[in-house]
Amino acid sequence: MTLYAQVTKEIRSGPSGRECAAFFDLDRTLLSGFSAFAFFQHRLLSGRMSPRELVESIAAATSFGLGRTGFSGLVGGAAAAFRGFSERALMEIGEEIFEKQLAREIYPESRALVEAHQHMGHVVAIVSSALPHQVEPVARALGIEHVLCTRLETRDGVFTGRIVRPTCYGEGKAFYARELAQKLGCDLSHSTFYSDSHEDLPLFEIVGNPRPLNPDRTLSEIAQARGWPARSFRSRGTPGLAEVARTALAWWSVLPSFASGIPVALMNGSRRDAVNVGMATWGEIGTALAGIELAVEGEEHLWAERPAVFIFNHQSGIDTLLLCKLLRRDVVAIGKQELRRTPLLGPIFAWSGMVFVDRDDHGKAVAALGPAVEALRSGLSIAIAPEGTRSSTTHVGPFKKGAFHLAMQAGVPIVPVVFRNALDALPKHSMLIRPARVEAVVHAPISTREWRREDLDSHVERVRSIYVETLEP
Repeated sequence: MTLYAQVTKEIRSGPSGRECAAFFDLDRTLLSGFSAFAFFQHRLLSGRMSPRELVESIAAATSFGLGRTGFSGLVGGAAAAFRGFSERALMEIGEEIFEKQLAREIYPESRALVEAHQHMGHVVAIVSSALPHQVEPVARALGIEHVLCTRLETRDGVFTGRIVRPTCYGEGKAFYARELAQKLGCDLSHSTFYSDSHEDLPLFEIVGNPRPLNPDRTLSEIAQARGWPARSFRSRGTPGLAEVARTALAWWSVLPSFASGIPVALMNGSRRDAVNVGMATWGEIGTALAGIELAVEGEEHLWAERPAVFIFNHQSGIDTLLLCKLLRRDVVAIGKQELRRTPLLGPIFAWSGMVFVDRDDHGKAVAALGPAVEALRSGLSIAIAPEGTRSSTTHVGPFKKGAFHLAMQAGVPIVPVVFRNALDALPKHSMLIRPARVEAVVHAPISTREWRREDLDSHVERVRSIYVETLEP
């Protein structure tokens, strides 16, 4: 299965190798918004911005907006505001802002473009007028090796208040792109540049494949006149009323879905039958209302051996809904203690038999897993995220051993379920569900009957490698 095949078709059918480079602007190209605004907003609302920094930042932005100073003047204002500030501390703040806000602003389509270039062996770089603390967390999340950006001068890890010239803006972007191409042996005539701004015209004009992305009006006119293919993405940014309505309907549909199982419980006295009806119904109705298309590879493995411990990579708040659609019946989920207190979903999850664990108390967490072992032995399967918490990116985090201990104790197999892009629908720290095509790859059951405790680390790492390999571009 290939996500965003139309978006990446040109790349995958073109030349491969490191002779080709792909340069990506940051704001409104990889991200839907402006990283500088996110940083300013976070610093201001968190109370971390000093009065001097606030005044100097506003003055520099105002002067730039009025055309009184150029970009160097704008960055000079930022440099002055950060004078005496630790470079390391600023990078830590940048990581925090990325985790809480910018990670969810990455266009899924732009991620697919990056992955397609990486798959073809191209040199991939972000070339942005932004500063390192804005750019580098995005680069790491996307696996982009090269970062070309505006930099502030430092001395002994502290900002001096001056900028490094030339700034990576306008002609400066073309300068740094040429420099990287010469260093790595790339041919700019075989290279591609993606950006939204007409101010990046100098770099557009020296690459063989100029590709305006979410172009501003001036760039759109230039692209049309010169025959440059342009695209606009709408999967991120300010949501519309449709997304608000879809989100509300998807979550509230849990009530009628599980209520539909009540007659079953009254007729045959089986709560489990009622839960099965509710799970399957909510999985179907909830995903349909949310606009989620779920494509499954290896569906036969869902039913090959039960009971089993189904493990999944935890990318999104809709993972529970996706699992209901996939697993459908005779499954008990394991979730964090906080879910019990969640309005609407918490009481329903508790009634359905979810096992809640306190992640902050190892002893209590281990004790809480006792009912999960009993559920497995009684013929019910378990669904659990071995990462323990949601990831803000597509990267696979370290696996905890709880799921594997459960499978060993009950003598049941592990079934890896890999979600390729659930975060496209609802990334971490987001509230609204976006329509998306989610792909699930279900791998064959892995027997644990011959496993020994002393070898568990190697078994866990082997299973984790399945996720890493499946998620490779």
